[in-house]
Formats: sequence, structure tokens, C-alpha cells
Amino acid sequence: MKKICVLFLLFLSFLSLSAATPPPENPRHPLVHPKLGATMRSSDGALEIKFAGQKQNFSRAMSRSYDVDIQSPKSIRVHPSGKKYYVNSLEGGKTVVYDQRTSRKIKVIHHTFDNRHAALWAPSSPFYKFNYDVKNPRTFTGKPVESTFTHNGRYLWVPYYRRSFDINAQDPSAIAIIDTRTDEIVRLMDTGPLPKMVATSPDGKYVAVSHWGDNTIGLIDVSSPDPKKWKHVDMFIIDNKLPLNFSRTVPVNRDNGSGNALRGTVFTPDNRYLLVGCMGGMGGIGVIDLKSRKYLGKVYGMMSNVRHLVVSHGYLYLSINGAGYVQRIPLKKFYEAIAALGSKKSTTLGGWQNCKVGAGARTLEVSPDGKYIFVACNTASRLCIVDAEKMKLIAEVPADSFPVGLDLFPDGHLVYMTSQGKKGSGGGNAVDVFLIKRLK
Repeated sequence: MKKICVLFLLFLSFLSLSAATPPPENPRHPLVHPKLGATMRSSDGALEIKFAGQKQNFSRAMSRSYDVDIQSPKSIRVHPSGKKYYVNSLEGGKTVVYDQRTSRKIKVIHHTFDNRHAALWAPSSPFYKFNYDVKNPRTFTGKPVESTFTHNGRYLWVPYYRRSFDINAQDPSAIAIIDTRTDEIVRLMDTGPLPKMVATSPDGKYVAVSHWGDNTIGLIDVSSPDPKKWKHVDMFIIDNKLPLNFSRTVPVNRDNGSGNALRGTVFTPDNRYLLVGCMGGMGGIGVIDLKSRKYLGKVYGMMSNVRHLVVSHGYLYLSINGAGYVQRIPLKKFYEAIAALGSKKSTTLGGWQNCKVGAGARTLEVSPDGKYIFVACNTASRLCIVDAEKMKLIAEVPADSFPVGLDLFPDGHLVYMTSQGKKGSGGGNAVDVFLIKRLK
């Protein structure tokens, strides 16, 4: 009996030790946690980059930067005024708002709803129907993914990866609209399954939501200043709409095997076309003609695994996730490719400029003057900076593992980046702020 008790105590000790010991570091993806205040210069001597600020939820010992609300931060968005920024904590089901000047947390917006929030919902859309009889479809917690501003920064639109009861993201999800004056949710609208990217047209009249889950894109008319008058006006299908009939009880990996895996989404400056990057399938960029409200087809010729799209200073920029590249091409050449789309609904465009950056190139942004490209490189755990004119990598700055979201201060002197983490490797739960000083 005494021997059994000793063995039992040893077993309890083992359990306690296992719970207190973090999972072993994956040697393929070593964790990176740069030291606050670390400074480096770009290879051309034009920039000084300083690790200037941090919010994190991986070490209580670092009390000044510790914030329990940073839970798998997926994306970040700086308000056009530069006065505050918004962090979408995906797994936490919340959007965290910070004062830019003081770094003080202003608000935590929770994305949990029930019947008490019925007045926030827009009328149901015929574009988005539930596959099964869901008893309380408006009682759920949403997982916030990306975001976009409308009405000159008055509203922030935040789509949800899925509703919490929909374990395989196969039914309609939703998008929340936050009034940035009060940082309160003032409207909720249905979307298609598994929305990831959301974009605003340059004229401010439309919001597009790309649905990773079934190859569709929703178009919402937001031309009215009154949120109650916003409405779904169209839905576009890239090649084919995926049938969704997954298990209701056994989870499957919806990040893989989701058709075209629609991701990067951008309107052209003239409001004529909507361009959508395809991370999956045969790749390419889908083109929607907003004048005729038709899907025209795909432009190929860039590398596969297109993740993010940006139009800036007459160029279309792409991040290529798998190979870890940034590509660009003059927008006028891309327009020529659109004109070449015919009955085959496809064309190949050559002449892309390429720059190798860190592995896992995710979100990219271009400086306001068009001189520099900033890229969150996930697998490499780096902020990569590219000279846009030369398409040359000039800096690789260590960042908290593993970065995914990125945005710039309006004048470009600050870079904000979220590190979400990687399954099996840990990391993440961090928001890094880099100060960019121009020396030339």
C-alpha cells in the first residue's frame, strides 16, 4: 500500500511539473523575443529602426508591457487620425483599443452576443442562408479577423472568422461595425462563411468582404451616413461556390482545402475593379468589374500563394506567403491584363518585379511616399523592409514570433505589428511597435 501511495505522489508530481513546463520549442521555428529598445540601421544607411513599444501576454514578469487581453492578435489597424489603434484578439473574441500617445488601454470591445443585442442586427440577407436549422444563430462569440475604416474613420468594420457554435465555419458568419467615437458596436450584419479580408472602396461607397470559406465575395452599400441604411447589394463567385456539408460535431481544418482561399482584397483607385488574391487552388488574382457587377476571371503570372494586395503610387503590390516574396507591377499593366481577359476567363501577365523577404510573408504596407515596403514575415519572425524603387531588401528586424498583421502610422514613422503564434511552436500573443527614423 505504501508503494502505491509513493507511486501516486510521483505521478501527481509529474503532472504538476508538466503543467508548469512550457511545450518544447520547435527547432524548425525557434522563438524570438527581441529586447525593447534594440536599434539597427538599414543596409543602405537610410533608416534607423528601433523596437520602441510592446503589448504582450506571454510573460507576467514583464509587467509594464503585460496585457491579458492580447490573445492571439490577428490584425491591427491605426485610426486615420493617428490618435489610437485597434488590435483584433482572434481567440479572445475581443478588439482592444489603445491610445497611441500614451499606450494606455482605452477600451476592450467584446464580440459576444445574445438576444439583448437584437436591435443591432441589419435585416437578414438572401445571399447568406444557414445550411441547418440553428436555434439561436444570433447568440454566439465572434472571432475578429481583419478590419477596415469607412466614413473617414468614423466606423471600423470587423469580420468574424466564424460564430462560436459553427465549429467548421460553414454557415454565415457576421461583421461588426464599431463607432470609433464611442468604441461601441452599433451594427451587425451577416456575411458568408469564414470571412477574412475586408476592404473599403476609395470613394467610400462600398465595403467588400472576401469569404475564405466558399469562394465568394460580398458587396455592401455604405454610401449612406446612416448605418441603418447600409445593405448587401451583391455577391460574387470566384470560379465556383464551394458546397459545405462538414460535420456539426467533429472539427476539420478549414484553413486548408478551402478552394481558392480568398485573402488579399483591394479596390482599384478608380473604383472600377475589385481585385482578390487566391492563396489556394490554382492561385492568381480574381477580377470583378464593379460597373457591370460581373466576375471577369483571373490574372496569372505572379507567384503562387498570394496573401496580401496593396495598390500604392501606381503599382499593385503582393505578398507571397509560401516562398516569402514581395512582388509589384505597374497598375496600368495589370489593367492591360484585365482587358485581355476573354471567354477563357484567364490571362497570364509577365513583368513582375520580385524581392525575396523573410519566409511566410503576410501583411504588407507601403510608406505614404511610396519609398518603402514593410512586411510581416511570419515564419522568419521578422519585420522586413524593402526599398520599393529598387525592390531590394534593406532590413530584417527581429520581431516577436510569429508576426502576421501590420499597419503604419499615417505619416509612416511608426510600424505596428501583431504576432499571433504558431501551433506546435508557441510564440505570439504580442503587439510590437517599431520607430522608423529616416537618416537620408
